[in-house]
Amino acid sequence: MRNIEFKAELRDLPLARGICAALGAVRVGRFEQTDTYYSVPAGRLKKRECPGEAVEYIRYERPDSAAARPSDFAVFAEGEFLERFGRSEIPVRAIVRKARELFLIENVRIHLDEVEGLGTFLEFEAQVGGGHDERACRAALARLREAFAPALGEPVARSYCDLVEGA
Repeated sequence: MRNIEFKAELRDLPLARGICAALGAVRVGRFEQTDTYYSVPAGRLKKRECPGEAVEYIRYERPDSAAARPSDFAVFAEGEFLERFGRSEIPVRAIVRKARELFLIENVRIHLDEVEGLGTFLEFEAQVGGGHDERACRAALARLREAFAPALGEPVARSYCDLVEGA
C-alpha cells in the first residue's frame, strides 16, 4: 500500500482540534500507542501496541523529507508476521510512546500526536487508491497544510524513531 505523508511540529493542539471540527473531520478517538522500532537493513519496521487492540507490525519505506512524501508500507497481524518472517530476535532500535488523536477526512488520516520526550506533532496520511491518485493526495495535503498553518511549527523530515534516538 502507499500513502502520501506529511509531518510537522504542532504548536497549538486545541487550535488543531478546532480546525479538524471546522473542516468536518470525524474524530475516531484517542489511543495510547507504544511503537517498538527494530534495526533492519532497509526501511523501517515497528511493532505497534495499543491497549485493547491487536498487536500490529508495520514495515515501511519512505524518504526523509520535510515535504509531503510517499510511504510504501505493509501491515501485518502478529501471527501473520511471525509466520511469514519467523521468530528470530531482531535488535530493538528505539521505543516510542505516544498519545494519538485520530481524525478522518475523505481519504486522509489526521494524527495529533503527543510523543513522550519529544513534544506534540501533526501528521497527515493520504491513502493512494480508491479513486485517489498521488497527485490528488498531494493536493489534499497542500489544502490541509494551508488550513492548519496557524497551528503548525516546522515541518519534520524524520521518523519519531530517529527523533527519539537524537533526543
